[in-house]
Amino acid sequence: MSAELPYRTEILIERFVVSPIHRYEGRPSDGPVPLAASIDETPDAIAVVAGLGIKGDRFFGRAAHRTAAVTLFAAETLEHLENLLASGPLDPVATRRNIILRGADIDLLTRQPFSIDSGEGPVQFDGQRPANPCGWMNTVLAPGAHKALRGRGGIRSTPTTSGTLRLGRAVLASAIAVPPPIAPDTSTLF
Repeated sequence: MSAELPYRTEILIERFVVSPIHRYEGRPSDGPVPLAASIDETPDAIAVVAGLGIKGDRFFGRAAHRTAAVTLFAAETLEHLENLLASGPLDPVATRRNIILRGADIDLLTRQPFSIDSGEGPVQFDGQRPANPCGWMNTVLAPGAHKALRGRGGIRSTPTTSGTLRLGRAVLASAIAVPPPIAPDTSTLF
């Protein structure tokens, strides 16, 4: 592993979003599908299964999502969005990304192998494609969020090993150097 993934970045896993239902269906003006009070979609730990995704998530084991089963997002991007749109605090759960982390420009890992180790051994992933934002972002985050997140919406990935990830400090290992996120150029957003 060390020869394949020579770069190490200290990160903080801030939030997991694992939902058994797809909450953004229909028209954004109708609002998200309600979540039953008994469902905790923000656990402290997740079980990742190679080739299938996150246990309990709506995309777990679904053939159409096997190469995009786990989404990752940089918390700093959401903070930049708050400043850009002067919206006040935004809820990271509204992004619907499975793993929200701090300390690495996760968007750089498109089409790259990487692993995350939160203390129970590394869980390996293949970065696949960008997790492009949808029009729902204008409703659930703030007006203008959809356009502002283009190119900064995180990534979709395939887990290639199984393991457990927990909230808190972790190490991201990657084949390329992954610095902290830099605020994107916003001069052409509006």
